Amino acid sequence: METIAPLWLWLAFAGFVLVSLFVDFIVLNKQGAHVVGVREALKWSLIWVALSVLFNGLLWWAVKDSTGSVALANEKSLEFLTGYLIEKSLAVDNIFVFLLIFSYFAVPPAFQKRVLMIGIIGAIVLRTIMILVGGWLLAQFHWILYLFGAFLVLTGLKMWWAAGKESDLEDNPALKLLRKLLPVSQQYDGEKFWTVENGKKIATPLLMVVALVGLTDVIFAVDSIPAIFAITKDPFIVLTSNVFAILGLRAMFFLLQAAASRFHLLNYGLAVILVFIGGKMLLIDIYKIPVAVSLGVVLGILAITMVWSAKTAPNT
Repeated sequence: METIAPLWLWLAFAGFVLVSLFVDFIVLNKQGAHVVGVREALKWSLIWVALSVLFNGLLWWAVKDSTGSVALANEKSLEFLTGYLIEKSLAVDNIFVFLLIFSYFAVPPAFQKRVLMIGIIGAIVLRTIMILVGGWLLAQFHWILYLFGAFLVLTGLKMWWAAGKESDLEDNPALKLLRKLLPVSQQYDGEKFWTVENGKKIATPLLMVVALVGLTDVIFAVDSIPAIFAITKDPFIVLTSNVFAILGLRAMFFLLQAAASRFHLLNYGLAVILVFIGGKMLLIDIYKIPVAVSLGVVLGILAITMVWSAKTAPNT
């Protein structure tokens, strides 16, 4: 797998992720179990977006410095921006599923932060593995691009069909399996994953929530990883755009939680984006859609969907 990124940029990225996780998971964890308000969530969302933009600037400078080509630097920074936007958009769908899980299990708002923390760490590890494996497979077997493309088109069509319909966790096979494998208490025991009832150690509902959030990460990674490979095959850009989108997931969750009803049509837009990206993959050997065009299409679809959602949002 070839990458345009120099070694020092890989190291800088790894260091940034470690520092970010320390700040987000260690320092903020000292606040204890507390409800994250809209103002706090908005502040952190803006911080993560700003850091992503700054990193993209660093990527542009690194490519220009190592190759001497402004055009190549522009191309790579545009690939990062497009990939980041796609991953950020698809992460919204994750959030709606998280909202469903938290609502189903009646997770107290003060406990939701810890669940999301664990989910983000798991998502970073999982996607790193999947990206490295996916990049190797694409390097060895070009035809996998067509498989990815067809999968994304079918996923987009399925998402469009399911949009607007009520989701029901009661029939979720993963939830049924977890209930068979683990005896679960009826009550939460603070932020603990295990408790003791009648002298036996059993799981709390919070452990079930963490397990379902982890399974959701796996399912959505299967969709999002092929989508970013349609934009670029550079493993550094694929990985960094994914990770930066994930790092801001916790803040974005609490932000969208307060305004979920205003984005009730977003899944239609995400479905169209998946079909477009899948089509881009299927046409790659016939016509390669420019990255700038892909970025414009994704932005346009999101803008139309957001405006459409706002105009048709139910009165509350």
